[in-house]
Amino acid sequence: MLDPTVHQQIADELARAEHERGVLPLLTARYADMTVDDSYAVQRIWHASGVAAGRRHAGRKIGLTSKVMQAATGITEPDYGAVFADQIYESGSTIEFDRFSSVRIEVELAFVLGEKLIGPDVTLFDVLDATKYVVPALEILSSRIELAGRTIVDTISDNAALGGVVLGGSPVAPSAVDLRWVSAVLYRNETIEESGVAAAVLGHPAMGVAWLANKLAHYGDSLERGEIVLAGSFTRPIWVQRGDIILGDYRDLGAVSCRFA
Repeated sequence: MLDPTVHQQIADELARAEHERGVLPLLTARYADMTVDDSYAVQRIWHASGVAAGRRHAGRKIGLTSKVMQAATGITEPDYGAVFADQIYESGSTIEFDRFSSVRIEVELAFVLGEKLIGPDVTLFDVLDATKYVVPALEILSSRIELAGRTIVDTISDNAALGGVVLGGSPVAPSAVDLRWVSAVLYRNETIEESGVAAAVLGHPAMGVAWLANKLAHYGDSLERGEIVLAGSFTRPIWVQRGDIILGDYRDLGAVSCRFA
């Protein structure tokens, strides 16, 4: 692994890029031997610095859990990042476009945990038992590292490209619906851009949460009661421009929307 001082340096650079809305060169071009463990070390330092500065931890996001997302990025294994409370928006919000870089939107389900999940042996059924409710969500992607040529090492260091989360629709108990067959249609300015079904996420979106709980255990961490967990996108990301109105229609689970200004 890289020296811890290098982890700190990279985390500081990413924090500045987020604050200044800048974009860094590829980490893998600068640190050829950088590993996934290095990336998560950088992410943990960045997250701890945010908490120390007064930001409130609210949950996690899982990325690259579906074949369509892996194909879109060229990355073939899942990753995860942290969600702060100041990154969460209500449905119908007007969102500052310039807060983000390389803005894209994904369609997801968010799991709100009623119980703690501790790996390494968490199963799909453990996740369903621990989940208080599931709610439609849009994930805003934002890249603090340039997109072209990035690897999973760059993406993880960049907090899995999380920019924000929009929550809406109708919360539902996981026992009340077959989550595999929750579907959504994604509109941009009244035009359908993407559609998908939640089974695209590892066969069942709860499998993404189980993967996360078990992955966190590898780093001595766990999922806490009350955390919001984005289970992964089941559509390709769509690009967003200033002025765009975004709507995700989840049929029986309602809709979630936002506008970028």
